[in-house]
Amino acid sequence: MTNVDLLKDKIDAMGVTITFLAREMGISREGLYNKINGNTEFKGSEIAMLARLLHMSLEERDQIFFA
Repeated sequence: MTNVDLLKDKIDAMGVTITFLAREMGISREGLYNKINGNTEFKGSEIAMLARLLHMSLEERDQIFFA
């Protein structure tokens, strides 16, 4: 299950927008909001893309997505 609070904190810390992330991931902004808010789950490829876009360490990625 995704740690929504840690993910939101990381997005804020990186100073990027949901619109930017969604565009880079090739999904709709609404779709990304649903995933961030825990309404739908992230696919493995989406986790990898977010980790790259947000410059997450492996530890951060694991804390956020695999807690």
